[in-house]
Amino acid sequence: MKKKIFSGMQPSGRLHIGNYLGALRNWVALLDSYDCIFCIVDYHAITIPYDPKEMQSRIIEAAMDYIACGLDPKRSSIFIQSEIPEHTELAWIFSSLTPMGMLERMTQYKEKSEQHKKNVNAGLFTYPVLQAADILLYKAKAVPVGEDQAQHIEFTREIARRFNHHYGAIFPEPETLLSDAARVLGLDGEHKMSKSRHNDIALTDSPEEVWQKLSTAKTDTQRMRRSDPGRPDMCNIFSYHGFFSSNEEIQHVKTECEKAGIGCFDCKKILAKNIDETLAPIQAKRTELENDQDAVWHVLHQGAESLRPTAQKTMEEVRSAMGLR
Repeated sequence: MKKKIFSGMQPSGRLHIGNYLGALRNWVALLDSYDCIFCIVDYHAITIPYDPKEMQSRIIEAAMDYIACGLDPKRSSIFIQSEIPEHTELAWIFSSLTPMGMLERMTQYKEKSEQHKKNVNAGLFTYPVLQAADILLYKAKAVPVGEDQAQHIEFTREIARRFNHHYGAIFPEPETLLSDAARVLGLDGEHKMSKSRHNDIALTDSPEEVWQKLSTAKTDTQRMRRSDPGRPDMCNIFSYHGFFSSNEEIQHVKTECEKAGIGCFDCKKILAKNIDETLAPIQAKRTELENDQDAVWHVLHQGAESLRPTAQKTMEEVRSAMGLR
């Protein structure tokens, strides 16, 4: 039997190339080797301010991007977190095993608290507990994530150990499968690529929009003039070439940049062309899905239906082990 994996993303609307490089591309590569479960984690998304009227459109936008990037519903389960209530039930149980100190040490909580100072809520604080429940509810053996989520997977392993110690061996300790693009910085070169920070390139951006964003993106801060030699290894834009450009183009850009043979404008033009070529088939598939959104909703509901028996069985085991039923 194939090893089961679980991963998911919040429905933030249309996804960007950071989501593609850090998660989606890796998920697609795992389809044939693992029993794959991919979730749209809408309960996680409500920990920060949002417009309820937009949530359903955000969910379907994310689902279309999932499928357009290559997640085949015939080779994986794709579903919405809130359609299976056992996620939050298990999270409550795990919260009784979680010391406050463990949650206070979570790096992402500190970052989110700084970013949303006016809405530092309990859900934001206990986010890793729900994430642990998401993973362990299906007894996933591995979790493909970016570098920023590695601490949360170690937290999940600790929760599994604590439960098993107190109530009996029910949960596996999932391993972390890091993406080869473990952390993708945004166009500002400082923060993780994020729609909320306006430092992203969306998967649906046209060639004109891609170029507009790239043209003002941050490069090597010490290269002030076209005639100055560049430092490609210190340039965030050059790092994108590693994902979108051929080996020959990467070497050309690196060599010419270092001797001031090309400028940042030329580097960005080559990158823009290659990003457009990568996005073109994704956007074509997405257009098909936009014209048949009922089929996408059907995929999501069918995914939940197929996983519901597993979730219910796990909770029966948990309640029995804890003497609750």
